[in-house]
Amino acid sequence: MESLEKNWYVLHTYSGYENKVKANIESRAQSMGMEDNIFRVVVPEEEEREIKNGKEKITAKKTFPGYVLVEMIMSDDSWYIVRNTPGVTGFVGSHGAGSKPAPLLEEEVAQILQKLGISRRTSDLDVELGEVVTIKAGAFTGLTGEITELDNEKQKLKVNIDMFGRETSTELDFDQVDKL
Repeated sequence: MESLEKNWYVLHTYSGYENKVKANIESRAQSMGMEDNIFRVVVPEEEEREIKNGKEKITAKKTFPGYVLVEMIMSDDSWYIVRNTPGVTGFVGSHGAGSKPAPLLEEEVAQILQKLGISRRTSDLDVELGEVVTIKAGAFTGLTGEITELDNEKQKLKVNIDMFGRETSTELDFDQVDKL
């Protein structure tokens, strides 16, 4: 029943409650000390542009209304906390009241997150402070910079890059950089 691997699961929620569910899960994970089991909660949305009265309006449209993605390590406790969050009607892919749900397949996760512009953060980057890296994804692709901060837990790093003759700090995911 217990799994030490973090996977993505799909939650079914009351339609219109997706963002509330996301906020509730994040605060419950924090207040119950489950940040090591419940990681990211994502409400898949796409920007929709429409012209109204000659003005362009951009709205966030839910890609999968009534569904929320959660990255978590499935344990009895984490399952219970997420399952009993207000607005959650259940996990997609679980059969029966007490059974654990099936995680999304790696390809499905990759496809959804890529479409949303979210990194998968499954990188074991072996770098140290002061080391220079090449940025391979994002707005600063092709630039190099020196690492000023490392956060292995969140898989993020801060890199100083040269922008218009000025040193600028930017935060990146591990999977956005390569060792020089």
